[in-house]
Amino acid sequence: MSILSENKVIMHGAANDKYEAIQMAGKLLVDAGHVTEEYVPKMLEREEVVSTYMGGGLAIPHGTKEARPFIKSTGLSIIRFPDGVDFGGDEPAFVVIGIAAAGDGHMEVLTNVAMIFTEDDAIERVMNAPTAADVIAIFEGGLE
Repeated sequence: MSILSENKVIMHGAANDKYEAIQMAGKLLVDAGHVTEEYVPKMLEREEVVSTYMGGGLAIPHGTKEARPFIKSTGLSIIRFPDGVDFGGDEPAFVVIGIAAAGDGHMEVLTNVAMIFTEDDAIERVMNAPTAADVIAIFEGGLE
């Protein structure tokens, strides 16, 4: 099972708030078999402790340390929100990336995703990618 695949990418997401957006990202991980359903409430719990909004239109929701037993394999879900979702930052999140990392790989996966978005045009590139395959290519190839 690959970390990222087209069935875990939503091109035109819509959510009323960050909790709905996080549930959507978590459901993609559940449906793909990366996590059990118990993981999603832990993603919401993490958001209560500290915002997963990274700035620049990006949010990376993930579970708490207590969520580890619910992770079956490492996976990412990506949802584009053309209208944005308020995560409590200075601007809305337009890209929400759900993360579940098996073993001790959580920080590494988080860092790799965050590094992609250090490029100024990263959010724009993800938002303008015409297909889910193009979105995945940005993540798999980094930003070259």
